[in-house]
Amino acid sequence: MIRTTAVALLLAASLPAFAAEQAPVQLDLAKAKEIAEGLCVACHGADGNSPTSANPILAGQIPQYLYKQLSNFKSVDGKPPVRDNAIMGGMVAALSDEDMRSLAVYFSQQKMTPSVATNEKLLAEGQALWRKGDFDKGIPACAGCHGPAGAGLPVQYPRLAGQYAEYTVSQLKTFRSHERANDAEKMMRVIAGKLSDPQINAVAEYVAGLR
Repeated sequence: MIRTTAVALLLAASLPAFAAEQAPVQLDLAKAKEIAEGLCVACHGADGNSPTSANPILAGQIPQYLYKQLSNFKSVDGKPPVRDNAIMGGMVAALSDEDMRSLAVYFSQQKMTPSVATNEKLLAEGQALWRKGDFDKGIPACAGCHGPAGAGLPVQYPRLAGQYAEYTVSQLKTFRSHERANDAEKMMRVIAGKLSDPQINAVAEYVAGLR
């Protein structure tokens, strides 16, 4: 059985949830692989490359972000989960904290098979929103937080480059409706609330082809 502590120590130095631990976080990547191949495979693929565009690609994602999302789906002490999703809530219910940490690192280490942009008509508007935002509507440039190439910023902002457009659209709309509310300081809810459907479609299409 594989035990990985070097990556865990790195995570502990950069993520409060990990740093709060007094002892080094123990990761079991062999068990994480088993969980991915048994529990996660149908929706996300065994290696985190989802077979369907309705579900996110997890491969290559920032591990701190993955751990946060898994934790947010989980109900704690009978309290409603921070991120309410019946399917994911059921999936994480039996996972321990170590399982979630291990899964986050496991998926982050897998090679991503990125999505592609298919609608050229949307790319120009999507690129403008990504790089410059929309000053008139008070929408900041997406690149300001997620990076020019969409690589994200550990702890704070997820990798978006190569993500399925369909999934990105769905998440922006759930932020806009406040159905999803696990963003710090309501940042994404505020930004998404200013985006029109055409703008959401455009930026999601651009993200799909971003490298």
